[in-house]
Amino acid sequence: MRSINGLIRYLLFFLSHSLVMNKSMDQKNHTRNIAIIIGNDCTNSDLSKCGEGNIKAPEIGQLAAKGLTLNKAFGCVAIACMTVLLFNTREVSAQSGHPNVVLIFIDDMGYGDLSCFGNQVIQTPHIDGLAKRGIRFTNFYVNSPICSPSRAALLTGKYPMSWKIHSYIERREENERRGMNDWLDADAPTLAKVFKENGYRTGHFGKWHLGGGRDVGDAPLPSTYGFDRSLVSFEGLGNRILFRNDRLSEASSKLGNGPVTWVEKHESTKIYVDSALNFIQENPSDPFYVHLFPNDVHDPHLPVTGAVEKYQGMARSASEARFFAVLEDLDEQIGRFIGSLDEMGKLDNTIIVFTSDNGPTDWPRYYRDGEYPPGFTGGFLGRKWSLYEGGIRMPFIVSWPKKIPEGMTDSQTVMSAVDLMPSLMRLADLQGVPNGDGEDRSQAMLGTPLTDHRPIMWEYGSAQGGSILPGHDKNVSPNLAILDKGWKLLINADSSRAELYHIDEDPFESKNRVNDKGELARKLAAKVLDWRRRYAVPLIE
Repeated sequence: MRSINGLIRYLLFFLSHSLVMNKSMDQKNHTRNIAIIIGNDCTNSDLSKCGEGNIKAPEIGQLAAKGLTLNKAFGCVAIACMTVLLFNTREVSAQSGHPNVVLIFIDDMGYGDLSCFGNQVIQTPHIDGLAKRGIRFTNFYVNSPICSPSRAALLTGKYPMSWKIHSYIERREENERRGMNDWLDADAPTLAKVFKENGYRTGHFGKWHLGGGRDVGDAPLPSTYGFDRSLVSFEGLGNRILFRNDRLSEASSKLGNGPVTWVEKHESTKIYVDSALNFIQENPSDPFYVHLFPNDVHDPHLPVTGAVEKYQGMARSASEARFFAVLEDLDEQIGRFIGSLDEMGKLDNTIIVFTSDNGPTDWPRYYRDGEYPPGFTGGFLGRKWSLYEGGIRMPFIVSWPKKIPEGMTDSQTVMSAVDLMPSLMRLADLQGVPNGDGEDRSQAMLGTPLTDHRPIMWEYGSAQGGSILPGHDKNVSPNLAILDKGWKLLINADSSRAELYHIDEDPFESKNRVNDKGELARKLAAKVLDWRRRYAVPLIE
């Protein structure tokens, strides 16, 4: 790209001295085209951000306003060169470098919360637009039905029990009681570390919950795990935003270890989006790996004043109306982020992955108050804190313009969060992929469905001290599960309460087949029980 930029500058210099005025040109379009060709952080609205050594904004404006006609000697050659460069800049950039990668990981979004995944109450047009520009996967699973272990699996490509993280990271006393670490091992291989080692700038903006918060003030910062820049919330350290009138934010403010900014919760996603975009714009020529991890869909839902009224007639409760208002704002902010990438000329060379960390909330208080918890599972049994489908099966969208088919739905490929590390490494053509528990699913992410997969296994609540249980009895699942060739077995670690479902035929887990498929149930049970015994985390008594 340096040689191309040098040629462009020479051509511009030549044109400014060898060309004569003749024809008026549209200033806005011309300055935008030159800005794109130069390849730095110039935009129509703010040409003053052009980098040093390039032609300055006033000079570009003068050239565009006056218009130019080539002299006979060199005009045709110059026009040809500039036309080729103009229409092939993005292609050259994509071919000469690696694609950018963005992971959008929503907190507590259910499978059916997006209109492109079946929400018939409200629309999410911006996220739906992302699905229209890419592939919608209907068989994607996270590796835990709760935040911290789900995030650990996504980031490391390994089952979260590998890191002694099997529930949410709490106070030190509670972590010790449950046989959990206070934070993710600082030596853990991570997506951010691998991307950084391959020349990417890396940023995390949003919920962290892999160490830091409550009474844990000495956890490693996100930079330890490979991030050049981070902005987290109350369940993390370093630069962070805290929510007013929030108990956990108050606790975080006393820990130090990073600057704190107090905001309203409804402002958080906008701040994360702005921070991510600023990070990307700072070095526009570098490839980036960015996490955008909003946490406003996690209850309590606190939308901006006045946003709830429009939903009061369609919601089943006041809680659900607040949730709808928050979901609408989330969709708008995601749309703004994607639109900004497009305006920057980054979208065509950016892989965007969109999913959620676990199913929607299921606190007992909703049922006590006579309400149905906000958030949709698409009809699947179970919610957050459950190994039934509603707790672990998530909406999943991947987009990469001109590389991934548009408007496709893949209902064959089965994959989980630990597969993202090898898959994204392959898509980005990176070296140094760590050994993990996932498998490369890049072929499916490029549009060719896959029919086979490794067995996927889950654990939740089998360790000493247990974990949070769903608020409704019907959502309380056994504490182990395995999915293999369409068959899903759930069983407790003490071998009790075995349940077997053919997920392809019975996705709502309504017909337990353990009695008529006894031999299969025993084989799957042996696999998942042996898998659980490999981890040095004591079982629940």
